[in-house]
Parts: sequence; structure tokens; C-alpha cells
Amino acid sequence: MFRRILFIITVLALATSALAAKQKNSIQIKGSDTMVNLGQAWAERYMEENPDSFVAVTGGGSGTGLSSLISGTCDIAMSSRNIKEKEIALAQKKGINPYEIKVALDGLAVVVHPANPVSKLTVDQLAGIFTGRISNWKDLGGKDEKIVVLSREVNSGTHVYFKEHVLRKNDPNSQEEFAHGALMLSSSQAIADEVAGNTSAIGYYGMGYISAKQKPVFIAQDEKSEYEAPTIENVVNGKYPISRPLFLYTNGQPQELVKKFSDFCLSKEGQEIVLKTDFVPVK
Repeated sequence: MFRRILFIITVLALATSALAAKQKNSIQIKGSDTMVNLGQAWAERYMEENPDSFVAVTGGGSGTGLSSLISGTCDIAMSSRNIKEKEIALAQKKGINPYEIKVALDGLAVVVHPANPVSKLTVDQLAGIFTGRISNWKDLGGKDEKIVVLSREVNSGTHVYFKEHVLRKNDPNSQEEFAHGALMLSSSQAIADEVAGNTSAIGYYGMGYISAKQKPVFIAQDEKSEYEAPTIENVVNGKYPISRPLFLYTNGQPQELVKKFSDFCLSKEGQEIVLKTDFVPVK
């Protein structure tokens, strides 16, 4: 009996030691659905080169990632928007010091069904569509059909960015909101799928999600400006009106394994992965 108990204690000790080692060499990353494919591509390459490390990447939206960082349930938050002042205040109350790392740039594509004849819009027209002031495609040169407005849900950094930069045109005093009838979808892929099957729909997502099943609309800042496509070149040269930085947030300046991973994301190899996943490198 004594030997059996000793054996069980030894096994438990070894298991606990192995679990502690695994946790020490693991990173939990949560957040932006826009960035989740990029984050997973980084993680896969990093683990190939560092087989003793484990990196888990999950989406859920920028707000979810930042909440997880604040609550201490992830090591890195992915965000397609800047952290808000109220989030910083809440983090500091909990002893968390959010540290921002810009890792890529992204252009937000506005997409319609390939059969939709509308191929270009101004930012004003976009604001009219997504607030509900423009509700029929015939008012934009399209068919006599009601516009089906698709948006990311409110917890998404993409939703926040689109509202602040398109609907509110960067005016802090603006109270513009999405149309009451807008369908709030949980992911960029859900928007892509809905647009692919609905000739009356219009939605937006990171340009990395563009496929042949959706048609990206050319966008102009106003009627006097050139209409530009959501391409890497147009994001780099600043011609495309709807573009934004993408971030990683950590608790304080990265240390140890988190630093090693974030350095990898900014390395030449990491930035090549940014380009291969249809985002724009910051380096």
C-alpha cells in the first residue's frame, strides 16, 4: 500500500511538473476576428521554429481580446482598433498596463454581390447606406431593390472603426449610428457568406477576406476624388480612404516568451506572413 501511494504521488508530481513547464512555454492570444487568420499563421510558423512552445489563437472580436487581457486570461490581445480610455482605466485598476504594438495595416473592403451593378461609392454615400438614409439600390444607379445592410457586431473593432471613420467621419461630436435594420453578424466570414448569397446585400470586412464570391466596391473620399480599390498598394500609398492599423496589446512591455513572439511578428519573416495573408506590413 505504501509503495502504491508513493507511486501515485510520483506520477502526480511529474504530471504537475509537465503541466507547469507547458504553461511556462505557452502563449494565449485572443481578439480581433480580422486578425485571427494572421495570428494563426504567425503561431504556426513560430511553433515550427520553436517546437517547445505552444501558441493558441482565438477570435471573438477586439473588445473580447482586450477584456481578456484586462482580466488576465490571455497574454496578448489582438485588436483592429486603439484601446479606449475607459479600457485603460479599468485595466489599471486591475494592475494591468496595456502596451501597444502596431504589427500591420489593413484596408476595409466594402463588398456587394458580383451581380450588383453598383461598383463605386463615396464615403458620404456609404454613410447614407449604413445609417439607413439611403435604402434602395436605385438611388445609387442599381436595381429597384431594398438595400440589405450588413455590419459586424458591436464588440468588433472593425465595427467601431467603420462607425467612427465612415458614419461619423472622425467627428467626436457626431451621434450617427448604424441603421436599425442592419444585420449585425458575428464574423467577417459571416458577412462574406451572406454577401455571396444575397444580391441586395452590402457589407464590410478586412480586405484579406475578399474572394471571387464578392465584389469590392471602389471608394472615393468625395465626388471630387478618385475612386480607389482596396489593394495593398493603395493602403500603403494612402489613396484608399478606409484603412487602419492593426495592433497587439500586452501587459506592459513584452517579456520572455511574449517578447520573443512579438519580435517574431515584427521580423522580416513575420512581416512576410502579413503580406501573404493580404495585409500590409508595417516594416
